[in-house]
Amino acid sequence: MHELVRALIAADHSVFVVAPKVEQSWTGASKSRNREVRSERGDWGLGCPAWAVDGTPSDCVNIGIDHLLPEEPEAVLSGINVGLNASLGFILGSGTVAGACEGAMHGLPGIALSQSMDIPMYEALKEHGGKPDGELMAALRASAAHCARLAPSLIAATPPRSFIVHNLNFPYPCTAAAEVRRTIPARVMLPGLFSPPSEKGCHRLVFHLGEDTSPETPLTDRAALEMGFISHSVLDFAKLGSI
Repeated sequence: MHELVRALIAADHSVFVVAPKVEQSWTGASKSRNREVRSERGDWGLGCPAWAVDGTPSDCVNIGIDHLLPEEPEAVLSGINVGLNASLGFILGSGTVAGACEGAMHGLPGIALSQSMDIPMYEALKEHGGKPDGELMAALRASAAHCARLAPSLIAATPPRSFIVHNLNFPYPCTAAAEVRRTIPARVMLPGLFSPPSEKGCHRLVFHLGEDTSPETPLTDRAALEMGFISHSVLDFAKLGSI
């Protein structure tokens, strides 16, 4: 997120940050219904007004737009998430995509941004307190630069109150030369996400990428990432109401 903010500011975009206080991976569109949610303005060296919210990504967007920002924003950018949010199995559970969806529910263009990486790289990042190594930082900076370049055209192409979310996934490694491809979400099945019960009757999440059952065409988000392309899927929620 810090790299995204820096890239947007460098491109002369006006930025406000409202972000979860702690990681909220796979919280989907959940809201903190049964407790109070605290927002706190602070200075995290971002160079723009920023707030930390002890809630979900959906909480952040709702509270930010309705109560914290001085004016309604032009769009909601959610991310850059560490890890892919490609395929139906991941999109539907993604807190990052959900944040962009909340923007769409406010009548604004929503853009979800995710950096693909393999599982060992993700685990290494966690072991080092979320501090990326040099190669990953270079990829994130390239992805952030692509975000700053692509965002204006995506916003301009999205009519108000259209319920459209743009889901962008960046390959690893991502470079300045990476090309964008329009994609559809891969059809990924995700059974077996939790372990059998322990002696105490407890289950743990067992991460895996699922089973891709997509046809060969059209190009899917997962396939585009494997080919080194930036994946751009348009999630048009208005079409859910069509016959």
